[in-house]
Amino acid sequence: MPTEIQWSELQRDPKGVAALADQGEVRVRRRDGAALLLVSEESADAAAIGAVSAARALRNALAHLSAEEGVAVLSEEFSWLDLLPDDERRRFAVDFVRAVSASAELGRWSVLAQVVVEWRATAAAYADPSLVAELTGPLDTDLGPVPAPDRA
Repeated sequence: MPTEIQWSELQRDPKGVAALADQGEVRVRRRDGAALLLVSEESADAAAIGAVSAARALRNALAHLSAEEGVAVLSEEFSWLDLLPDDERRRFAVDFVRAVSASAELGRWSVLAQVVVEWRATAAAYADPSLVAELTGPLDTDLGPVPAPDRA
């Protein structure tokens, strides 16, 4: 658990806050923005190495499973996978593993978060049969010619 301080404390006593950061993570709360997390460079480097190692291990473990087994493993964490058709579940598994690897390599977990958010939204759409029918059915009207894309 990070030690929590207010932004004003960092401004008043930066050396004291640095001493806290030497002992572990420090979350700096701000009234006008998102909280900041202070960590030592050594700790951040170790976390990055651990994340990359875990991502590679996950990728390798899932590679040794059949597609169905891999989906079953991921379904234990993401129960909404049951709402997706079988082929979409397999696509999620591939996208998930690739996003884990990319996130770990880049140190940007927002990549993985975006994949999960998008697939969860897809599962929510599949949960509504009338929406699925509307999105996958034929169009009843001709909407006219499609304009050429702008090449700016």
